[in-house]
Amino acid sequence: MLILLPPSEGKTPAATGDPVRHDELWLPRLATARKRVQTRLVALSRRTSARAVAESLRVLGLTDGQKAELARNAALPSAPAARADRVYTGVLYEALDPPTLAPGAREWLDRSAVVFSGLWGVVRLADRIPAYRLSVGVTLPPPVGGLTAYWKKVLKPAMDPAAADGPVLDLRSGAYAAMWTPPAGRSATLRVLHERVVDGSPRRSVVSHFNKATKGRLVRDLARSSLEPASVDEVVAALKDLGHQIEETPAPAGQPRRLDLIVREL
Repeated sequence: MLILLPPSEGKTPAATGDPVRHDELWLPRLATARKRVQTRLVALSRRTSARAVAESLRVLGLTDGQKAELARNAALPSAPAARADRVYTGVLYEALDPPTLAPGAREWLDRSAVVFSGLWGVVRLADRIPAYRLSVGVTLPPPVGGLTAYWKKVLKPAMDPAAADGPVLDLRSGAYAAMWTPPAGRSATLRVLHERVVDGSPRRSVVSHFNKATKGRLVRDLARSSLEPASVDEVVAALKDLGHQIEETPAPAGQPRRLDLIVREL
């Protein structure tokens, strides 16, 4: 089983450790593609003239108050690296809280969870990476260009075989979901809906901020169960057994199945 996760905007830099080794990350065949993106990002972030800095901030979608992110990117080749689940510290990862899982549950998570990244393409939670700032919506200088299109081309021949043996649960946001499309027959997307009673009638709405925390708790529950489902149907059954209210909505032909997680408390 693969669980597809987005990265977090918030990251905690490693205090010590060796720099990243691109060929030691999951799917080492992506090493060249990763180095190419890093090289363009570092060059963009190392420019020093006022005009160049302003342009680099614009390209990366950063504000003038986020210049420290440029310095962080500029130091990537020598920056200390740590496990990805210690670097990513956003809402989803706080709720998932991998370090507090029992050893067996964490081992299950390490082999099941895959994080999509504008810089690395994909990494496992046990992969060692430095902190960085690069959204997949960014367009870097040639020959990389738009990161979504770049990774979409590069990831398909690597990810298709990696996802060939089991179900895929896709918890990514839209921008990262565009990097790779899992096989329709063995995958499902999941959204979080908040149900509340208004004027005596139940109403549902898409959850925004708490969506990430809810997904983190759901993945944590799966890791603690350490189940090995062989199909999407078995994933759905496992989630229901764990106490989650899951409903399926029709999906267009050739698209992943669509699951709704219904919550009443946020």
